[in-house]
Amino acid sequence: MPNIREVARHAGVSVASVSRTLKDPDKVALKTRVRVLKAVKETGYRPNLLARKLSSGKSFTLIVLVPNIANPFFSKVIRGIEQAAQDRGYSILLGDTKGKPELEHFYASMTLTNQADGLIQLAGRNPFSPEDAGLAESIPMVNACERIAEDDRYPVIEFENQGGANAIAQHLLELGHSRIGVITGPMSSPVVRDRLKGFSAGMRRGGFDLSSELVVNGEFDMSSGQSAAAVLLSVPEPPSAIFCMNDEMAIGAIHQIKTMGLLVPDDISVVGFDGIEFALYTDPPLTTIRQPAEKIGHCAVDNLCQIINGKPLSSRHIVLPFELAIGGSSGCYRNSV
Repeated sequence: MPNIREVARHAGVSVASVSRTLKDPDKVALKTRVRVLKAVKETGYRPNLLARKLSSGKSFTLIVLVPNIANPFFSKVIRGIEQAAQDRGYSILLGDTKGKPELEHFYASMTLTNQADGLIQLAGRNPFSPEDAGLAESIPMVNACERIAEDDRYPVIEFENQGGANAIAQHLLELGHSRIGVITGPMSSPVVRDRLKGFSAGMRRGGFDLSSELVVNGEFDMSSGQSAAAVLLSVPEPPSAIFCMNDEMAIGAIHQIKTMGLLVPDDISVVGFDGIEFALYTDPPLTTIRQPAEKIGHCAVDNLCQIINGKPLSSRHIVLPFELAIGGSSGCYRNSV
């Protein structure tokens, strides 16, 4: 079994540098940290985690609450979280909450018994139960992707949802579309409300109003995108384009449109939001808003570790930029369906 001295020789650094990297990586220069972590991997060194936990009083575990672990967008966020956590000597415990408050309460309560040093909540809801609210005041937590409405106690890292939806409205209006359908996610989500607000503002800026009969609620999955598209295409005057508030619903909408014998984008344009990898392989490739999902994971871990270590945050509210990726699923207006 390799020891810490072998790791130090392999990395070309002192034993103290290896120890410091493993105990408090944020205090070590990035170049040194990379060399040490590479040496740890190559030598197969396994630090005495029990001794480390006992001496520090920390568990070196972070809990990540995921509303839907099967969602490919969240998978990218988790990838960023896991890599950043590993770089700092932390392990990750994923809690697939399925959007259920009782599961959020269960996982969040683990921080109250020192089973984890902090948590990252990817949904827009306080994960602690009312009974635990008082104890939870001192628990390090970061809210990422969504934000907890009307609660500014926790740092937030989110995307430019209003701006992204506004850019989609502008894109479709420039293509000549004015009667545009919208498939939302659950309206309880701050993200959904932001995207609807941004899209509506973009429509008004172009001189058009968003018709209420062309707004259909979805559930951020393919099946709801398919069923919502069927509803939109059944109205007396169907839209010439559909904005779906995530890529999975857009994929479902495209499937429904083709099932009805229509063409995308010749008969109807479809745009999504998120920029998941599957969007590149739809037929045609999906026009969407790309978001730096892995970066939000990195930022969430950075902020959480700073809180755990008692360091001040440079910002308690980080908004990451977006990119409008134009694919073949959006085209110029021709005729309504």
